[in-house]
Formats: sequence, structure tokens, C-alpha cells
Amino acid sequence: MRRFSFALAGAIALAAIGPNVLAHEAGAEEHAATDPVAAIAAAVAAPDRPTDARDLDENRKPAEVLAFLGLEPGMTAADLLTGTGYWAEIMAHVVGPEGKVVAYQPSQFYTDEDSKAAWSALEARAPEVSESRYPFDEFAPPAETLDFAIINLSYHDIYWTSERFKIPTTDPEAYVAALYAGMKPGGVVGVIDHVGKGGETRELVDALHRIDPAVVRADFERAGFVLEDTSDLLANPADDHTKLVFDPAIRGKTDRFLFKFVKPR
Repeated sequence: MRRFSFALAGAIALAAIGPNVLAHEAGAEEHAATDPVAAIAAAVAAPDRPTDARDLDENRKPAEVLAFLGLEPGMTAADLLTGTGYWAEIMAHVVGPEGKVVAYQPSQFYTDEDSKAAWSALEARAPEVSESRYPFDEFAPPAETLDFAIINLSYHDIYWTSERFKIPTTDPEAYVAALYAGMKPGGVVGVIDHVGKGGETRELVDALHRIDPAVVRADFERAGFVLEDTSDLLANPADDHTKLVFDPAIRGKTDRFLFKFVKPR
């Protein structure tokens, strides 16, 4: 684990030197194409990523998270409940032209003209990304097509119902079963979410947009996934778990768990 950390730190530092310098280093591109850690570091450092996405990097730690989860060049990856496509774009740079990224977007979200323009720009920058729209409660990826998937700060929304945003009551068991069916044997799913404690899950989500990590683990294991590893990369012991995640005092700094689930071979 320590050796892995040193390798990741070195790759991140090298990428931080600057994409233009790396482009002129002999063999740099070939190295990134074959070494997952180098490919991830280079993806985060990609010069065409928007400023508003880069501003989230310090808090989200994308290089460390994707290295922990094991994303590699050539994979078919999914960004679940993709939102603005932050993870989809980074993953596209990692998987490269031999891979692809499917950004799953509920049809209720990001339908205004500005959002459509932003997505068109993202797909132009990262042609490996394709957006797949579906009704919020009808998620169904094609069977055994995904090597990798990530759901960042959104799994709790499967327990959320909103008339305002036209979100119907969704069955979490059906959602995770559909995801399990869509993963290839050996496929990895990374789940990141805001830590919540106690109470009925739908009430907790509705009040605070948090979820108990034990609920997430039980949901995924019920579907057949195995929890291979956990990480405290995104933990914050100072977080008050009774606060709404959008509270200015804690927004962007919540205590988050990171789970690595695997579909058995």
C-alpha cells in the first residue's frame, strides 16, 4: 500500500509539472497509455478541463480515488447520475481511445439550453464520452457491458422523491440489481456519498441528503456485489452529521465514505 502511495504521488507530481512539458518528454504518452497511475494523473492534469471542474479537484481527490478504485486505459466505464460530467470527462482521458465512458443522466436533469451546450462542449473535448438519458426510475444498462462504474454523492438520491424535480419513488433494490446485471464479471463499482447516521433512510435523505454507509453496503451486497475495500480518503471527522449537506458551514467538506464493490467472476 505504501509503495502504491509513493507511485501515485510521483505520478501526480510529474503531471503537475505541466502538460506541455510532459508532451515533450520522450515516451511520456506511451507511459501514460500503459501505466494506470500515470494515465490517471495525466487525465486530471489535462489542460482542456474547465476551471470550474478543476476547482473541485482539491476536495474530490480524483487521482487518488480513481487509482484506489483501479480505473485503467481501455476500460468501458460508467459515470452514474453524472450531473455535469465531472467524473466522466476525467475517466475519458484515462480510458483513452481504446475505451469509452457512458455518462448516465436521468431525463429529468440538465435539460436547459446552457446544460445542453455544456454537454456538447464536453463531448467535443472528450469524444470517448457518450451521454445516455433514461427516466430516473428506469435505469437499465445493457447486460455485462461495464468494466467500471462510479456514483459520486448521488446514490442517496435513489431514496429521494421530489415533486418539484419530478423524481418518482425509486426502488433501490431494483436499481442496484440493474447495475449488477450491467457489470462484467470482475467489474468494479465505486460509491462515494455523504455519511449519515440513524433513522429511516428515506427520511434521512429527504432531510439532509445523507445516507448511512451500512445501508449502502447492505444494498450492494444483497444484489451480489462484494465489498473489496474501503478508504478514508474523503473522510472528515469534524463534519456534523446532523447538518444538511448544502449548509454553508459544511458544503463541499462533508464526511464521505468511499466503497469499492466488485462483481464476482
